[in-house]
Amino acid sequence: MTKYGYSTMGVVFALCFILILAGIWTANPILKYSLFVFTGLLTVFTLNFFRDPERTTPADKNVIVSPADGKVIIIKEVEEPGFIKGKATQISVFMSPLNVHVNRIPVDGTVNYVKYHKGQYIAAFEDKASEVNERSEIAIDSHLGKVLFTQVAGFVARRIVYDLKQGEQVSMGNRFGMIKFGSRVDVWVGQGFSSQIKVGDIVRAGETVLFRAEKPVQ
Repeated sequence: MTKYGYSTMGVVFALCFILILAGIWTANPILKYSLFVFTGLLTVFTLNFFRDPERTTPADKNVIVSPADGKVIIIKEVEEPGFIKGKATQISVFMSPLNVHVNRIPVDGTVNYVKYHKGQYIAAFEDKASEVNERSEIAIDSHLGKVLFTQVAGFVARRIVYDLKQGEQVSMGNRFGMIKFGSRVDVWVGQGFSSQIKVGDIVRAGETVLFRAEKPVQ
């Protein structure tokens, strides 16, 4: 279980305890078993959502891996004026409530920029969600160049968690946070990379390669 979910799990399990007591005390058999079934389903969903399996990070230092589990919904060329300051490739990964929601660092480097933005909660698969929704922006200066990625809250998600700070040294595959209850991540890189996946692919945080440097670094 991920440490980022301890507080939420505590609330859910306290609620489950109350529901079990209510089920024991009630004399209505339909209500009793309904409470027990609901409590069981809620417990299973919570444990499944906050699971945190180990991952095998590629040894290749010329790649950028996915920060999240999910389905690739966008691959496009864009202008990124804030950090990359020029032409960039964007890959977006949609995370359903059934995916692992722990996020991982996509590349070795130094955190250059971290900022949280309040915002809306439109469906995370909408293209404009990365611009208007609640989100965190994280930028890394790496040996491969600049990498920008965001945690974007979705229609259900209301809580973005990260524990990074500016100037911190980070390693590919390390855990850095999560988005609770459905969301998406976006990753931008500048020129000199080739995408290694296509729209519709299923990716895994810390393992699946999104980009490869066209000029390998020794």
